[in-house]
Amino acid sequence: MNQLSSMGEAAAVDRPNPGAAQGAVLLLGSSLTIMGAVMIAPILPKLAAEFVPSNPAAAALVPLVATGPALAIALCAPLAGWLADRVGRKMLLLLATLVYGLVGAAPALLNDLGAILVCRFVLGAAEACVMTCCTTLIGDYWQGETRVRYVNRQVVTIGIVGTAFFVIGGAAGEHSWRYPFYLYLLPILLVPAIASVLWEPLRAARTASSHDDGASATSVKLGPTLAIGYLLVCLGMICSFVVPVQMPQLMIDIGEHSSTMIGMASGVGLLSTLGGSIAWPFLRKGVGRRFVNVILLALLAVGLYLFANAHTVKAVLVAVVIHGFGAGLLVPNSILPLMRKLPLSTRGRGLGGFTAALYLGQFVSPLVVLSGMGAFGGLRPSIVAIAVGAAVVALLWLPSALRSRDDA
Repeated sequence: MNQLSSMGEAAAVDRPNPGAAQGAVLLLGSSLTIMGAVMIAPILPKLAAEFVPSNPAAAALVPLVATGPALAIALCAPLAGWLADRVGRKMLLLLATLVYGLVGAAPALLNDLGAILVCRFVLGAAEACVMTCCTTLIGDYWQGETRVRYVNRQVVTIGIVGTAFFVIGGAAGEHSWRYPFYLYLLPILLVPAIASVLWEPLRAARTASSHDDGASATSVKLGPTLAIGYLLVCLGMICSFVVPVQMPQLMIDIGEHSSTMIGMASGVGLLSTLGGSIAWPFLRKGVGRRFVNVILLALLAVGLYLFANAHTVKAVLVAVVIHGFGAGLLVPNSILPLMRKLPLSTRGRGLGGFTAALYLGQFVSPLVVLSGMGAFGGLRPSIVAIAVGAAVVALLWLPSALRSRDDA
């Protein structure tokens, strides 16, 4: 790492050593983004029953209640990263968490679908700030293998919290679609912890007058690294979200209409994602980070191909296990080189772009499948085409992985 970047790292840790308290706050804060989607997904049929009968055009808007925040994150994360570098990570995280809780719960009191959608998009903007700040602070507070551990813990925590709140949100929505929205008030409890436990790394770094100029020059040199990281995570998320989004339709196609069985298959895929995240540190040390990219893309390709050709529940489960394992390797492996190489004063902007690419991939995944259905003649051929694309990218990555064993 160059000298200027090292100065930023030194300034960032010129405070009491971060530990479990800071880690817990940042891991829980990172989980707010998954809460934003999974708690609402189970109540979409109830929302449709509430608003569609009186306004049939609302049928096209109801899904945006679940997917709208992802689009807002993709659009707002670069701005969130810029703000994190300008006004500080801690202050932005504190304000965004407070906004998250208030606008997240607001739909419980609203009777207009348009107003609910506005709240959901504002929620997404708040999520962009929260995720960018939490990820940036992990990079600011820790270095080396400790940073690697916290990056992986972040991914695992998001998966565990997502699983829990998918169930909690469904249970809360059994009697009314309004009840799950009240759960968004819970993160406000994090605000006092953010205020008291975290500190602002940029404050000390600004004492180095030459740091910003050097950081800007360094960021220009990092253009290829940033572009590769953004492209990898965007393409990976397109492949990753094919399974959860298309699972219901494919299960119905094979004659399985039980919502319990469909939910179980989705749950198996999510657990497999956790398995991939847990295995990632061992794979990274064993074969190197670049080769892990080849492995995860190959697993996504194989899983999608098997998923597209599955005609029994057992075959679907095998496919989602393979696919989920690959998806679990994606985020930690693609974010680590960015977190290591970005200097302190521009780390927020760099990781804000990463967050945008990640959620852009989520949002466009159904659109890519839909386009493929028109081009290739159906859902299954469209998924096969995406699998082939992932396999091609894996093959293109292979020569680089064989030339350099990069564990960074």
